[in-house]
Amino acid sequence: MSNPRNGDTKPPCLPRNGLVKIPTQPNGLGSASITKGTPAVKNRLCQPSSMPAILSPALAHRSDLPIPSLASPLSLAALAGVSSPPGASLVGLNTSEGSEQPSPERLPGSPSERQLAVDEKILNRLFWYFSACEKCVLAQVCKAWRRVLYQPKFWVGLTPVLHTKELYNILPGGEKEFVSLQGFAVRGFDSFCLVGVSDLDICEFIDNYPLSKKGVKSMSLKRSTITDAGLEVMLEQMQGVVRLELSGCNDFTEAGLWSSLNARITALSVSDCINVADDAIAAISQLLPNLTELNLQAYHVTDTALAYFTAKQGYTTHTLRLNSCWEITNHGVVNMVHSLPNLSVLSLSGCSKVTDDGVELVAENLRKLRSLDLSWCPRITDMALEYIACDLHKLEELVLDRCVRITDTGLSYLSTMSSLRSLYLRWCCQVGGFLGVLEFWGDGTPCPLAGCPLLTTTGLSGLVQLQELEELELTNCPGATPELFKYFSQHLPCCMVIE
Repeated sequence: MSNPRNGDTKPPCLPRNGLVKIPTQPNGLGSASITKGTPAVKNRLCQPSSMPAILSPALAHRSDLPIPSLASPLSLAALAGVSSPPGASLVGLNTSEGSEQPSPERLPGSPSERQLAVDEKILNRLFWYFSACEKCVLAQVCKAWRRVLYQPKFWVGLTPVLHTKELYNILPGGEKEFVSLQGFAVRGFDSFCLVGVSDLDICEFIDNYPLSKKGVKSMSLKRSTITDAGLEVMLEQMQGVVRLELSGCNDFTEAGLWSSLNARITALSVSDCINVADDAIAAISQLLPNLTELNLQAYHVTDTALAYFTAKQGYTTHTLRLNSCWEITNHGVVNMVHSLPNLSVLSLSGCSKVTDDGVELVAENLRKLRSLDLSWCPRITDMALEYIACDLHKLEELVLDRCVRITDTGLSYLSTMSSLRSLYLRWCCQVGGFLGVLEFWGDGTPCPLAGCPLLTTTGLSGLVQLQELEELELTNCPGATPELFKYFSQHLPCCMVIE
């Protein structure tokens, strides 16, 4: 969620998988999820925070009132002396007509305390400290709280996740009725993820969501049966969509991309769609001149596809992620670096045919790179790290997970890079000593060292030099002994150690 604007207390983070799951409710919307698209948040554990000191002493020192804690989503409801109406929707606006919400006049306590409980200035500051799930619950306490909480500013950056079964209510006669999405519209959601939907479901969504035509900027379809016709209708009707994700959608074809893609799309993600091959990349390159970001996981894309990008995209495209594109070789890397010379983010994760020569091409031609992901590239050796250290002077993040041929020699090359801030070495089985690269984790960034069998207890103990370290991952490290964890708890009390 957004950070508090006028306080020092950190907001609670979302659960590790980035999803906030709402308990199932009778109206069919209750099990909708909300996800935050920040990778850093998805890798953190949710920890309760202390009560922000912005309540009046009249309430803060009442011994008979529970002090709100972010560990309990009902804490503020308890503060107001009311509970959430049974059966009320936690996501949409439509609560049961038989559920009566309390008015400010009926709240317990003196008039001044009742006024404080519904004071919009206080509530506007206080509600920043709660997670998305907690806000959904707190919105059921009373109309005043709902009015404050349903302001779009409290939901910026969140994406509702709706499964097919959550889009319909079953009527007494067995017929299906599309649910009301008015609650989402009031909160101004401009991004949606639909899971398992068909062409008809998408048409119903467009017809029933008030902001669908112009207000939705990002659409994600996962494990859906959308066809070429459905894709064409969606992009034709939803004129505001500039970010599109298609994941696990196996019913549309490359012809559907040729007929549907619109020049307004600036970010496209296509993953695990069996009909995507070289011709799909040709459609992307020809129809999306303003493309800034492309995420692609396609097992049948070859080196030829990476030569399709135009000069216009070479100027605008700054992010390219090729994940598990098994057919891409060094020849494809040649085509890519000449077609897209202005990349600042590049991932070749799982491109198992790329070797040190391919990394040399990247280092020599993509000097603007700030993030490079070479994870699951088993042919990468220490020589590739030497190329990176010599030429990529702006590189800030380097991912080497599962690069099984990397050794301490390669890390010694990286120790000369003053720009590098994040280094990922999970399951680098030949890495044994890393004291020369400790500064990569010195500013609080996570230290992922899971699965490195050569790391010794003595070597790991050197991490106590990093007093700002917030997260240390030592899963499957033989050198991570119980004594070492105790040592870390004493000398790195603020660090979360993942065993």
